[in-house]
Amino acid sequence: MQVIATHKNADFDALASLVGASLLYPVAKQILPTSVNQNVRSFLSIHKDIFDFHPLKEINLDIIYRLIVVDANRWNRLEGFRSLMTRADIEVHVWDHHPEIGDITPTWSRQDAVGAATTLLVEAFQEKAIAFSPIHATLFLAGVYEDTGHLTFPSTTARDLRAAAYLLEKQADLKVIQAILRPTYGPQQKEILFRMLADAKRIKLNGYRISVSRMELDGHTPGLAEVVSMYRNIVNVDVAFGIFRDIRSDRCTVIGRSGIDSVDVGAVMRILGGGGHSAAGSAIIKSVPPEGIEVWLTEAIKDHRQLPVQISDLMSFPVKSVLPGATMKEVAAILDREGYSGMPVMEEERLVGIISRRDFNKVKPRQWQMPVKAFMSRDVMTVTPMHSVAEAMRILVKHDIGRLPVVQDDRVIGIISRSDAMIYYYDLIPE
Repeated sequence: MQVIATHKNADFDALASLVGASLLYPVAKQILPTSVNQNVRSFLSIHKDIFDFHPLKEINLDIIYRLIVVDANRWNRLEGFRSLMTRADIEVHVWDHHPEIGDITPTWSRQDAVGAATTLLVEAFQEKAIAFSPIHATLFLAGVYEDTGHLTFPSTTARDLRAAAYLLEKQADLKVIQAILRPTYGPQQKEILFRMLADAKRIKLNGYRISVSRMELDGHTPGLAEVVSMYRNIVNVDVAFGIFRDIRSDRCTVIGRSGIDSVDVGAVMRILGGGGHSAAGSAIIKSVPPEGIEVWLTEAIKDHRQLPVQISDLMSFPVKSVLPGATMKEVAAILDREGYSGMPVMEEERLVGIISRRDFNKVKPRQWQMPVKAFMSRDVMTVTPMHSVAEAMRILVKHDIGRLPVVQDDRVIGIISRSDAMIYYYDLIPE
């Protein structure tokens, strides 16, 4: 017997990969986990007769000779297959998009760092000219869209977009996708969000703003992932985690959402026994108190190997500056010659101001011989070399300024500009 399996708490990428793999392995039985996301459950309530799923209890594990794993690469993410770990007579195929190496050692695999596992299967359909219905195309596109945040997550690749385009050509229905991917958000979710906001707290780890919220719930509650996403946006942090303890089962659902690619919440969740990708992840932990999970989370982030790029990695140095007594005409000539949009004003290595091109709009014709100190900005925002680029960008945007002196021990050791930050964010090569 051949079987296809995917991870617990199956989302649309998992479901689409499960169904997609059945087109490549037509004799394999699709094993749907008992735990699926609420929007997947709603979709299946209407479409379940179209797909041929089997519960694990109907499967005799002893006669399995090939296991096809989709959207996962760790045994603990699969439901009920742990007994196969030590079976040397089983052929294991893995289709997965998570960049981290798991503990499943495959006989054959297609494991590429794309936005969705479904993308890998769609590419295989194209290679093998496998036909499928518009209903299948719609499900596959839902898998790609959900795991890439509608093609906006940093993990999204050009391959995901090409797969989406191909599925639209195969008559995937965007109206249906809009309906099935609509997040579950009603009075129950609103109450949870308000409770989280009432107790919101922020901490700084590795230069980033993190918020961890703990809450007790009575029974299963759908839509928690959307609540955590909204919570992160409202409290304006880089990364947010929700720890939800079900008092009936003493089980904690942990959900993480990241708005930056420097903190991979999927990797953090894998430490907790869960999974996900860089922007979103989750884990289910039994018999561990929420406060212990919070400590576990913060320590995992501290030890996270994908450390953020610091200002010291991008800043320009040595810093060229002007004296406060230099004339506006002299400073204008320096800016034109060097191609700068502004410069710090220094007096005996002490930062006393910033002059920018916009300050020259105040200069009247008779004032070009006046000293720069008459026009410079004296309330200077600064950063340290250990600040993250994200923090610098927040300051630049909030105060609408073009550059930030980098100060250490009261000395200006560098300067970072909007251009430097853009080079980092867009992976540009400085000219």
